[in-house]
Amino acid sequence: MSDLGGGVVFSRRSNGRPSTERRVTEEWFTALPREKGQIFETVVRRWECAYAMMSVALDGALSLRARGELVCARQQVSVAADLFGRLSSTLVGLCDTLSARGRHITHVPPVEPLNSEFFRGNTGQSAASWNGILHHLLFGDRSRFFHKLRILSDTLEQIEREFREAASDISKGTSVEPADCWTKLDYLHYDFSTCLRETEIVLKSFLRSLPADQLSGLATELDAPPSVKRLRAKPRLSGAPA
Repeated sequence: MSDLGGGVVFSRRSNGRPSTERRVTEEWFTALPREKGQIFETVVRRWECAYAMMSVALDGALSLRARGELVCARQQVSVAADLFGRLSSTLVGLCDTLSARGRHITHVPPVEPLNSEFFRGNTGQSAASWNGILHHLLFGDRSRFFHKLRILSDTLEQIEREFREAASDISKGTSVEPADCWTKLDYLHYDFSTCLRETEIVLKSFLRSLPADQLSGLATELDAPPSVKRLRAKPRLSGAPA
């Protein structure tokens, strides 16, 4: 998979790959049946549009700052944070939906753990490392699938929280080191992009495994607006259950 802002989700190594990695890669590049493919393309197109809007807003804020228009830059970064939060809530909702539905189907898709090399910030790297450790300790596709969803969901929430806090400090002019906050926004945006690509891969694999008689129900859930953000003090990246 090509680099679209975050880490390259699939490596280019072809020798000695674990069978699970090979299965995941092959499933990504294999077309879905027509109806499932239409649902996937519709959902992903919606995500990509939201991501593009957020990225444009952030790029605009960075450009304004570079030109010395700090007041406008602070206003623009607030817009980026709002769009960031909306898309994050949508992706977290998707993880919750797949987790709930996955418990009622016989075969869940294989997954590969997050790769710490595809993240720039401590939050993403820590989550990926923990996911990688447990991926090799857990047995069977089911345990690995549910743990991957939980880690991905928690990572998205934590990255969004850090982005919102850094953007708020910039907007209010309360940051002691504003340059560090701007740099943080950049790498959080990158790590969020990696999570977005991972979510797309999981969704496509899940659609492939989903029985045809459950497809319309899932489509309805994916069309619904995201629910109110879950209230948790801090995502449990180091202790997520399988």
